[in-house]
Amino acid sequence: MLLTHLGPWAWFVLGGVLLVAEIAAPGAFLLWLGLAALVTGAIAYGIALAWQVEVLVFAALAVVAVLIGRRISPAPGKASDRPFLNRRAEEFVGRVFTLDAPIMGGTGRVRIGDTVWRVEGPDVAAGRDVRVTGADGATLKVEPVEG
Repeated sequence: MLLTHLGPWAWFVLGGVLLVAEIAAPGAFLLWLGLAALVTGAIAYGIALAWQVEVLVFAALAVVAVLIGRRISPAPGKASDRPFLNRRAEEFVGRVFTLDAPIMGGTGRVRIGDTVWRVEGPDVAAGRDVRVTGADGATLKVEPVEG
């Protein structure tokens, strides 16, 4: 059997393979199994154990590692502290900005910070305030602000 011929190195190889597999198919599950295999290899390197005992040690460490991993990993579906990351345009919905260029033929421009955004809406003169009502990719949907 390969475990008996390679000794503790079999666990180091298995741990490395699992860690590389985690990089190839991320999901934070193989990471914990890989770490359990590496720790099993370290234990087997320091203490001469039968391969059957090594497998039991790996199984126990794998269960413990996965439970610890689930405990320290963020919960799926948990609200982010940056909900508009990679969706900047949606962050502007409901806000009011001044047109940088008039909306003519349905399109115009507005400057927000150091960025110029394309806007779509009814024809409005430059310098007027518009409210963002929606976003379509990098284009903001606007309507004029009365008053």
